[in-house]
Amino acid sequence: MAIIVNLDVMMARRKMSLNELSEKVGLTLANLSILKTGKAKAIRFSTLETICKVLDCQPGDILEYRDE
Repeated sequence: MAIIVNLDVMMARRKMSLNELSEKVGLTLANLSILKTGKAKAIRFSTLETICKVLDCQPGDILEYRDE
């Protein structure tokens, strides 16, 4: 996949666990885990916005494009 999800990197920088992020964002652990592992096929802009607010970051800090 050409889109790389760096959610785990941002969580580590903010010293935030998956459980804590799940509570603050309002997503289930399962859905956040799918996103974190890069297995998600899509993400809603509203979800991305909330994650960015909670982690105090930009979408580009979480999502990265790599040419395959």
